[in-house]
Parts: sequence; structure tokens; C-alpha cells
Amino acid sequence: MRLATWNVNSLSVRLPQVLDWLQKNPVDVLALQELKLTDDKFPAEAFAAAGYQTQCFGQKTYNGVALVSRAPAVAVVRNIPGFSDNMARVITASVLDPAPAPDATAEIRVIGAYFPNGQAPGSDKFEYKMAWLKGLRDWLRQELAEHAKLVLMGDFNITFDDQDVWDPVGLKDSIHCTDEERYQLRALVSLGLHDSFRLFEQSPKSYSWWDYRDMAFRRNRGLRIDHILLSQALKSRASACAIDKAPRKNERPSDHAPVVLTLD
Repeated sequence: MRLATWNVNSLSVRLPQVLDWLQKNPVDVLALQELKLTDDKFPAEAFAAAGYQTQCFGQKTYNGVALVSRAPAVAVVRNIPGFSDNMARVITASVLDPAPAPDATAEIRVIGAYFPNGQAPGSDKFEYKMAWLKGLRDWLRQELAEHAKLVLMGDFNITFDDQDVWDPVGLKDSIHCTDEERYQLRALVSLGLHDSFRLFEQSPKSYSWWDYRDMAFRRNRGLRIDHILLSQALKSRASACAIDKAPRKNERPSDHAPVVLTLD
């Protein structure tokens, strides 16, 4: 089973790229972020023609998330229950596990999320990000209690540590790299989750996002802010996790690259 996450930075602009990527990389579940379109504009028919079912939670101009899956997605939840928010940032569903253990549930709980950017430490948007992260953690604790097999993936807008930053000295205490954000990310992990990317040996300077400016991609001046966290019950089944940089080389690409997790 293969699961992937990709911030496409406007699905209406990059739908052909997403469909082309799915054809070359037929994952079982793809979590999309930054759709930047409303539900009535979501191209469900195009995904259906490619063999995928979809669940979306859109928003005009900003945000928007979706789950694209081969098997039906059931028990769908939009946003964070118990946390008041008018932003379309989270979509959750259960999808069929093609190879469950005999004594395990036949479904995997998948959460696709677009974490707030936060803009700058000390700003109102940063305070919103801190409150949102706490709301997510409080709800996620309940989800893990109900679903042993769980994956949380998306654009987290947070680096784990200096390995995830092209210039850790120059970007120290800047957005995505603050102690406050990293504390919140570690708090999510402490619920019983694992950074799937770090379960495997990776090349130095592996990033998932590069600014459009200053030839950042060519110079590999990026950040690793797109993550796939998986529960303890799935950790032993993880056989690979990689960042696919190929779509970042497209004409008019997203500034993010897909992250792909393989489960045996």
C-alpha cells in the first residue's frame, strides 16, 4: 500500500500534473493541500476517469484539502471536531487496508491536513497556528484511541530540526523553524506517532519545499515541511518513504514535492 501527500498550490492550475503523476505513481491514497477552489469546482470526474474516488473540503482562493483514493473513503470528517475554524484545512476518512493482519481492523484512518503557515512569530496568525496545533493534538489523541492504524500527512509548515533546513543558522527562529512550532510537532509525535521519512536512511539536505524565488530549487535551498506520521501499529509495515522531486521540475510547478510512504 502506498500513501502520498502533496501540496499542489492550486489544483485548477496543476490538475494535469497531478493526473500525470498518479498515472506514473499509482498510489492507493493521495492527500492534497491548497486546492484553492470550492467543492463545486473540484474535478471529481477527472479523478474518476483515472480510477480514483475523491473526498474534498474546498475553499475559495485559499486552503482546501482532499483525499484521492482507489478504495472508497468512509466515515469522512472535515476540519477538527471541537475546534472552531472557518478555514478548510483537514479532511479525515477511513480507507480499506489491502493487507490487514488477521486480528486487525480492515481499515486505515487517514488524516490529510494543511497546517497554518503562521506568517511570523508574534503575529496574530502565529497565535492562531499555536491554537490550531493544540486543537489538532487534543482531537488526534481521541482518534488514536479509536483507530490503532492511523496516518497523519500533509503540509505541516514546520521543520523537525536543523536537518530539515537549508540554512539553519540564517533561518533560526524564523517561521517554520521556531522552538514553539517544533515543540508542537514533537507533542504530536509524542502521542504515539513516527516520522516515516526518518525511519529510513536519507540523503543529506532532503527537502520538500523550495521558494520560487532566487533559483531556490536549483540551488537546493529548501525546507522539509511536508510529513507523513504513522502510528505504532503501522510502523513495522513501513518499507520506504521518499520525496519525489520530479514534479518540482515541471513547467509552472507547485513549490512543494510529493512525499510517498510504502507499507508492506
